Amino acid sequence: MIVLLLSDRSTAQALPALEDLRPDLKHVPLALSAIGHALELQPDVLLVDAGENPGQAWSVLNALKERNAGARTIVIVERPDLGRYPWHELADEFVYPGAPETELEVRFAMLRHRAGTGDGSVVTLGELRIDTDTYKVTANGRALDLTFKEFELLRHLATHRGRVYTRPALLREVWGYDFYGGTRTVDVHVRRLRAKLGPEHEHLIETVRSVGYRARAID
Repeated sequence: MIVLLLSDRSTAQALPALEDLRPDLKHVPLALSAIGHALELQPDVLLVDAGENPGQAWSVLNALKERNAGARTIVIVERPDLGRYPWHELADEFVYPGAPETELEVRFAMLRHRAGTGDGSVVTLGELRIDTDTYKVTANGRALDLTFKEFELLRHLATHRGRVYTRPALLREVWGYDFYGGTRTVDVHVRRLRAKLGPEHEHLIETVRSVGYRARAID
């Protein structure tokens, strides 16, 4: 899990327990100008530090929502500032700066549960169940006959649902850096995947015009 901290403070100052939890942590400034770079890192969780500058954090959260970042968001907020803004409108969770390691683990687990992922081998997307151990996919209990790349494409999008991937990005993530086929390959596989999902479920793979594809974000 990639965790991105947007803060002008060090990790030890913003959320000390992160240093004990030791996720795959990235760090960028709490600035509107840093959002583009932040999203290029493709984080699973965004930690927005409102502990020192709540107003700036609120602006960054608004910008992230406008960009449809896709990643789940946790705001780090001091107790006196909890009622200062309607944080629940823009963030999925909140923590206090002094939250212990065990609390962070629970918060992250809750976000994975909402996203349809967990520590187990099954990823869910709507009525789809994607078993990453057995490479089996079922839709409402009906088994789907997918090729390996169709499975990998579905698994990747479902694991990062709501996040938009360009065709070149999907080629890198699913086919690998040594794949020299054109981006048309992605379109063909998406078309075949949707056909196998059928009319009831094909909408779970969305086309983002002039950008690429994403798995539909479903709570």
